Amino acid sequence: MNILGINAVFHESAAAVVVDGKVLAACEEERFTRVKHAKEARVDNPQELPEKAVRFCLDYAGLRPEDIDCVAYSFAPRLRRAGFRAEWWPERGFEELFLQSLDEVDAAVTRMMGRPFGRALRFVPHHLAHAASAYYPSGFKDAAILVVDGIGEVDCSMLAQGVGDEINIIESLSYPHSLGFLWEHASVYLGFSAYDAAKVMGLAAYGDPAVFRHDFTSILKLGEQGYSVDPEAVGFQAIEPHGLDALFGPRRAPEGDFLPHHMHVAAALQEATDAAMLSLLRRLEHLVGGSHLCLAGGVALNCVTNAMIARNTPFRDIFIPSAPHDAGTAIGAALIAHCAQAGASRPRGGATPYLGPEFTEREILAAVHAAGLTPRRCKDAAREAADMVADGNIVGWFQGRMEFGPRALGNRSLLADPRRPDTRAILNRRVKHREDFRPFAPSVLAEHAEEWFDLGPMSKSHEFMLFACPTRPGCAARIPAVIHEDGTARVQLVRRAANPRYHALISHFHKRAGVPLVLNTSFNDSEPIVCTPAHAIATFRGAGLDALFMGEICLTSET
Repeated sequence: MNILGINAVFHESAAAVVVDGKVLAACEEERFTRVKHAKEARVDNPQELPEKAVRFCLDYAGLRPEDIDCVAYSFAPRLRRAGFRAEWWPERGFEELFLQSLDEVDAAVTRMMGRPFGRALRFVPHHLAHAASAYYPSGFKDAAILVVDGIGEVDCSMLAQGVGDEINIIESLSYPHSLGFLWEHASVYLGFSAYDAAKVMGLAAYGDPAVFRHDFTSILKLGEQGYSVDPEAVGFQAIEPHGLDALFGPRRAPEGDFLPHHMHVAAALQEATDAAMLSLLRRLEHLVGGSHLCLAGGVALNCVTNAMIARNTPFRDIFIPSAPHDAGTAIGAALIAHCAQAGASRPRGGATPYLGPEFTEREILAAVHAAGLTPRRCKDAAREAADMVADGNIVGWFQGRMEFGPRALGNRSLLADPRRPDTRAILNRRVKHREDFRPFAPSVLAEHAEEWFDLGPMSKSHEFMLFACPTRPGCAARIPAVIHEDGTARVQLVRRAANPRYHALISHFHKRAGVPLVLNTSFNDSEPIVCTPAHAIATFRGAGLDALFMGEICLTSET
C-alpha cells in the first residue's frame, strides 16, 4: 500500500510517503521554494499543494503518481462544516471562501497526480493526524496523547488515548479556546510576525512573570476541562486585534527597542501557558492514566513547557516528534490512512528526523563548480570541521538526509565554539542577522549529556532539541554561548547510532577542547534551512561563513 500524505490547509505545507506502513520520506515545501512556511495561512489557498515536496517524496521512494494507492490530506472539511460558525471570523464571507477553497482540493490533487482519486483521496481530521504523527512513531504500545495548536477544523486542543493500533479521541476543546492563537496574537503585539512564537519564548527568559500574572488570568482561565480563553480580551474576532494593547499598553513596533515591559509580557504568557498545559495533562492523566505521553501540535515546540511537563506530571516517558507542528500532519495523515486498511499492521518508523533529500558527491561537486569555486577533498571531514570550530570559526555542516521539522539536528547545521562568550553575538549579528537575545542550542554527546545538563526524565525526543534543560552547577561558565538567560539550554542529544558523522565531529571537538558539545543552529540566514548544495553554497557566501563541509568536500573563505 503506497500512501501520499499532504499538509496544505493552513501553513507549513509538507508531504510524506508511507509504503506498507513505513515512513520513507517527508519534507516541507519551504525547503524547495525558499519561502518560509511555504505560504501564508489564508482562507483562499488550502488547495495550493506542496508539489515540489510531493515530487521529492515520490522520487525518493521510487514511485510514480500512478503507483500511489491513496492520498491523505490532513484536514476534514465535513468536520469544519459541522462545527464552525461563520460569525467567528472577523470578516463576513471568510468561511464561505475557505470552504470553497477546500472543495478545490480534489481537483488540485487530480491535476498534480495526473488522475482522479475519488474515494482514495482521504480527508483526515487535523488533530487526529497530529496525534498519529506522535503516537505511531513513538513505539509505545499505549499512551496518553495531547494535541495543542491554533486550530484544526474546530478544535484547538485534543485529549486522546493510543491503545495498540488505535487512537481514541477522549475529548476536545473547541475554538475560541486556542493557546496557539494566543501565542500568535502575543507575537504580533511584541512586534514579531504571527509565526514567531519561538522568539517570544526566547524573550520570556528575560522577564518577570509576576508583573502581568494577574492580567493573564483575565485572558487564560484554568478549570476542570483544562483551560479557557477569553476571545474578546485577546481580540480574536477583530480584523485588527488590539485586545492585548488594552491590557498591556501600546504594542512594540517591529523595529522598536525591547523594553522590560515586553519581556514581562512574554514571561507571563510563558507561565500561563505552562499552567494551562499542566491543567490539561492533569485531566488527561485522570481520564487515561499510564506512564507514556505523546505530544503534538505547534505548542509542543515550546521547549520550556515540555521540560516543565517532564518534571511535573506523572508521565515518565514522553515522545514528541521532530515535526510536531502542522508539517508533521503529512506523516500523521498517511499513517491514519494506512491503519484504516483492513488487516493493516502497526506503522513502522518515522521517529527519525532524517527523512529529507540527500545528495551524492557528484551532485555536490557539480554545484561547487557551477558556483565558480574550487573544492578541496578532506581526509576526515569530521575531524577537520571540529578543529576549525575549536579555532573559533563558524562552520557550515551539510551531510546526509535533511531534517524534517523546524530544527537543524546536525545534517543542515551551522556550528561554532560554545566556549567563546562572543560567539552568540557574532552569529546573531554577522551571520543570522537577527535579534541579540536569541539563544543557540548545544548538540551534546549523549554519553556525556548528564554530566553537563539536568535532563530530567529521559526521552527519545531529547534528540530533537525539544526540552530546555538546566545546566549542572559549574558548567555554564564553560559554555556561555549556548546558555540562555535563565540558565537553561535547548539540548540536542547526539547518539552515535542515530548520526555517526555528527557524533564523530563532536567527539573530535571533545578531545580537542575538553567540552563534549558544539553550538548548533540552523543552516540559514533569514530564510528556510538550506536543502541543496547550491543553497548551502549561497548561504556560505552570503553569511560570511569561514568554512563549508559537504560530505568530504570542503570550501573555505579563501576558496
